[in-house]
Amino acid sequence: MARALHKLLIPVLGLALLIACSPQGDEVPQRAPTMAGSLQTYQTPSPSAIPLTATPISTSTPLPTATPHIYTVRSGDTMGSIALEFGLDIGDLVNANPDVSPSAMSIGQELIVPDKALPNAFISVEPLQIPFADPDCYPSLSGGMWCFVLAQNDIGRIVEGISFEIQLYDAAGERIASETAFPLLDRLPDGEFMPALVHFVDVPADAKAYATLRTAFEGDMDDERYALASLQGVLTQVSWDGRSADVSGEVLLDVAVEKVWVLATAFDAEQNVIGVRRWEAIGDERAFFITVSSLGSEIDRVSLSVEAQR
Repeated sequence: MARALHKLLIPVLGLALLIACSPQGDEVPQRAPTMAGSLQTYQTPSPSAIPLTATPISTSTPLPTATPHIYTVRSGDTMGSIALEFGLDIGDLVNANPDVSPSAMSIGQELIVPDKALPNAFISVEPLQIPFADPDCYPSLSGGMWCFVLAQNDIGRIVEGISFEIQLYDAAGERIASETAFPLLDRLPDGEFMPALVHFVDVPADAKAYATLRTAFEGDMDDERYALASLQGVLTQVSWDGRSADVSGEVLLDVAVEKVWVLATAFDAEQNVIGVRRWEAIGDERAFFITVSSLGSEIDRVSLSVEAQR
């Protein structure tokens, strides 16, 4: 896979993703606990420079008209199940709801469901042009493949509704699969980075992956749905073989919130994304502990992101 590791310097689920939790359909296997004394302890560093691709080619994103059907999210719903219920392509449903994260929908949330019988009742909106790296893909134990696309926000504003189309090609250059990749948090603050991810089922291990930015929209910096959150006392322990890392710390908040997520992204020495794991608070829990495993080479460092919703 061609990499774009020297072009820019920056600081860094398809249907199988379950709501408000880490990927489950083919989740990264967790390693057995490491023996005491075999961990390398260090303070998690600030994001370092990650080479990304140049500004991606723009794509058109369909959005619904002003008189769409409204659907209220119920327990157990996913973007995929809702799209299936209404006979829609999941991409159309996601595009119609750019401010909704497929991985973090809540019960009672309202979604816009476009009318598939009115295909011409759409307007085209260009996504914000943000840099992103070439996909990092790894075969899974089930015969599938995990792919990560690292996005960066360098536009000076908050970015929401990020998604990528990832296409896989075989050795003969024939396209064999296409899925939409989503990040595990809603918002990407200015100057930060975050991976989007997706799992492919039953694809060859040598398939080549290419990514296209599908959606990215400007968010409201004063959006009252979100609260400021920070992390303190972060400690990362990488196992002796570099195959997993334990990350702990505490989330600091100034106001009461309903949801808190901490996202751990593992990188190798060449700054490839090799693993992702998300922690979600239960009740008023603020101390977090995350184990993230590598799908590729040894873990060099782990970067953390935090998001809180009122």
